[in-house]
Amino acid sequence: MRSFLLALTAGLCLLSVPAAVPAFAQDTTPPAAETAPPSGLAKVIADNADAISRPSRQTIGPVVDAIGASGDPGTVTFLQAWGARQLGLRKSDGAIFRLSLSPEGFALADPVTGADAGTAPKSDITEIKPNAGVQGLIASALVRFQLSDPDPAKRRAALDTLARRGSAENLEPLLESIDDEPDPAIKAQKQRVAGLMTITHGATPEARIAAIESFGGDMALDFRAALNPILATTRKVFTGAPEGNVAAELKPGQSGFSAENAYALLVADGLAPKRLTRTDQRAALESHIENGMVGGVPVAALNDPVQRDRAYTVLEAAGAVPAAATDDEVATLVAAHRYADVYNEPDSAVTDAARNALKSVSVKVGAMQGLDLGLDALSLASIYFLAAIGLAITFGVMRVINMAHGEFITMGAYTGYVVQQHITDYTLSIIVALPLAFAVTFAAGVAMERLVIRYLYKRPLETLLATFGISIALQQVFKNIFGTQARPLTAPGWLDGAWSLNDIVSISYIRIAIFVLALIFLAVFLFIMNRTRLGLEVRAVTQNPSMAASMGINPDRINMLCFGLGSGIAGIAGVAIGLFAKVTSELGSEYIVQSFMTVVVGGVGNIWGTLAGATLVGFLQKGIEWFNPSNTLAAQTYMILFIIIFIQFRPRGIIALRGRAAGD
Repeated sequence: MRSFLLALTAGLCLLSVPAAVPAFAQDTTPPAAETAPPSGLAKVIADNADAISRPSRQTIGPVVDAIGASGDPGTVTFLQAWGARQLGLRKSDGAIFRLSLSPEGFALADPVTGADAGTAPKSDITEIKPNAGVQGLIASALVRFQLSDPDPAKRRAALDTLARRGSAENLEPLLESIDDEPDPAIKAQKQRVAGLMTITHGATPEARIAAIESFGGDMALDFRAALNPILATTRKVFTGAPEGNVAAELKPGQSGFSAENAYALLVADGLAPKRLTRTDQRAALESHIENGMVGGVPVAALNDPVQRDRAYTVLEAAGAVPAAATDDEVATLVAAHRYADVYNEPDSAVTDAARNALKSVSVKVGAMQGLDLGLDALSLASIYFLAAIGLAITFGVMRVINMAHGEFITMGAYTGYVVQQHITDYTLSIIVALPLAFAVTFAAGVAMERLVIRYLYKRPLETLLATFGISIALQQVFKNIFGTQARPLTAPGWLDGAWSLNDIVSISYIRIAIFVLALIFLAVFLFIMNRTRLGLEVRAVTQNPSMAASMGINPDRINMLCFGLGSGIAGIAGVAIGLFAKVTSELGSEYIVQSFMTVVVGGVGNIWGTLAGATLVGFLQKGIEWFNPSNTLAAQTYMILFIIIFIQFRPRGIIALRGRAAGD
């Protein structure tokens, strides 16, 4: 009995152990901590994970707005990562992370804080790749934060983004950021961009009109670009009086709006069937001939257009052929409607303000375009003057028609190229190239005069043929030495770019440098001719070589020096021209015709005549090109014709010179 009770007690103890152990554990283990629900930006991302991972421009707008409105410090970095396609969706739980490559696949980071979140294989990650439209929306949202960024570069970048594709939603944040902007230049830029955006996206017509008027006569492209969409029109057809903000009512048959255009509008608006063509009408009538009749009209009568239209109308009424308009029906339908160009902008006050502003600006733009054309012509005249001044010396003093003058220009350009192969500093290379080009071409000119020209004085035809042959030979020499490819003659960095007065008037610094160089040579030439012994002897030989010889002047020496001087100046012109033109063996031949025209029109042997001739030729060519900008060859042809006519009335040029060069 005793052993039985002991066994029963032990069994009851064993049965009580499983229940006691859990109870003990439950009493002593602290409760597990619960994960806090996401908030702020993290909640927006979690709630819109599907939309973020598969973004569409049509649906993502509210999500982007919610992200921007969260006010979280990590908003900017999240938007930047999203726009840069650096986000991914983990397939296992649908969570979004920032991604970076790692040996295991992707390293994950919290999308808001950037905290490390482990790694994941590539198979478990779907990369989020927004398209260009979604990236544009993301960029616009980033602008709101970047407008107040401490970094001035980021604020300027945000303004550039707004100037290109700012929306109505960006206008208010931009206006709010203006007062707190510490940088005066950026503040002015913000005010300008805000004004341009107000013109397009202003809340009220009054605000838009005030923004237009605030620019006054501003000629900048961005202002005109903001006005042009306001004045854009759509051509519409009306059954009664034109409605909306009408720009102009149109009458069929007026210039630019034919009856065919009017009927096309009717067809496009579904107010008329397509016009019946002769081919379609013939095919339809032939397919419905019955017993020698078509629509009650004898086949023999179908040679009459009226009868053909009548037969087709009958078939059309019976539903046997597609609905189509005959000529009479077209005329009737066109006359029954009214047509107008209607502004896309519904408010007439806004369009009136834009039209008046654009009209005022157009007058100033026209004046600026004239000034820009004048600068271009002056620049071209300086190039022609520089190219022709050497020819004016040789032709004026020696009466030598030097057809190889262009090759001396080419020789100078190639000299500059060779110098730059040995001197890498472009500024120093040009400083060295200018006198070296003069020396090389001066020596070549003297050699040419001593070996060829001096034997052909007073024989102009033989001189022309000889120099033409030398020109061809020199071109071939250049090709053999330098090849047929264009060689670079690079301008110094300080000559890059252009001087701009505004968006319309500008001129490159290289052209300005050539203009200054032409003035320097004019001054040097005048000094030599008027203040030196050489100049005195040159003038004496030019006016009367026999008398000069009797006074102890050696005309042969003067001829040699003049030819060398003219060739040397051509070499310097080649360096200048090579800075903006292609340096090839044909470089000089492109300027030889204009050089001769400059000398002949201006007056042979007179520096002021050469200057006047270069100015006339330059302005004339640019003026003709302005009328026909797509065909420069035609401009040169018209210019040559004009000069031929000009010479008929002024055979000695603008400024005639007495002496041997004038035929004395």
